[in-house]
Amino acid sequence: QVQLVESGGGLVQAGASLRLSCAASGRTFSRFAMGWFRQGPGKEREFVARISRSGDVTNYADSVKGRFTISRDNAKNTVYLQMNSLKPEDTAVYYCAAESGYVVSLAPDEYDYWGQGTQVTVSS
Repeated sequence: QVQLVESGGGLVQAGASLRLSCAASGRTFSRFAMGWFRQGPGKEREFVARISRSGDVTNYADSVKGRFTISRDNAKNTVYLQMNSLKPEDTAVYYCAAESGYVVSLAPDEYDYWGQGTQVTVSS
């Protein structure tokens, strides 16, 4: 069992930056690849970014590539999402998730554990 708690969301203006954190507890954090997903109003949950167990491989959705950076600190059991140049269309609840498989997974169904989410609102 892994417990995930996100933090760092908020209300910002377009062009601003935010850094989301996701603290994990329970089973060994480094055993899991980690992902960030988001769900906007009236939309399905979508993939944002993924990082491998060691942190050496990352994947991004095209919509955030070049603006968002995922990272992790296995010593602190924490994964981060640095979000720069935020746009109103980035408004969503952001979730972190843990995945125990060994294939790069971008689909929400492939992830085993989820946090409760943190709201990010970007005003124009």
